[in-house]
Amino acid sequence: MPDQPAGQHRDPAHQSDRQADAIVPDTKDWTWTLQRPCPDCGFDARAVTAQAIATSTLESTAPWTAVLQRPTATRRPEPQVWSPLEYACHVRDVCRVFDERVALMLAQEAPRFANWDQDQTALSDRYGEQDPPVVAAELQEAAARVAGRFAGVRDDQWARTGLRSDGAEFTVLTLGQYFLHDLAHHLVDVGA
Repeated sequence: MPDQPAGQHRDPAHQSDRQADAIVPDTKDWTWTLQRPCPDCGFDARAVTAQAIATSTLESTAPWTAVLQRPTATRRPEPQVWSPLEYACHVRDVCRVFDERVALMLAQEAPRFANWDQDQTALSDRYGEQDPPVVAAELQEAAARVAGRFAGVRDDQWARTGLRSDGAEFTVLTLGQYFLHDLAHHLVDVGA
């Protein structure tokens, strides 16, 4: 999971040029979504089994191709809210980061994950300027890769642990559940 977890991400993308359009970073700790349903998107991580994570990953990322074909995909619905394109770039990168984290958890005992600043990534990678068809293809590729990673987890590996940079501890199972909440939540963010 991103180190500043899922939700309606706020990105300071235009802070220097348009203070009024600044997106405030989301600094909430969203690990509570592992204990109760999210009231914003309805996702209940507790209901997700280990065996469902890979399939749910593919199901939760499939709608992005259509989202990125919308004529409004590159436009922010409000100045302080990411565009569908920016959300899609974030989801693509979430898939990549989680793939790396699961691989690390399977290879090492209780690894500590490197910090990932999702807001800085959005700025430095210029999410809003990326090409929607390219992002759609990259997102599907990243989703397939992380789904394959989760599909390959053995029964005895689901309890392996890893630590986020803020100290939050996850098992492979809870990391997968947390990851799926991020995917589900962002589909709601873009009305998909």
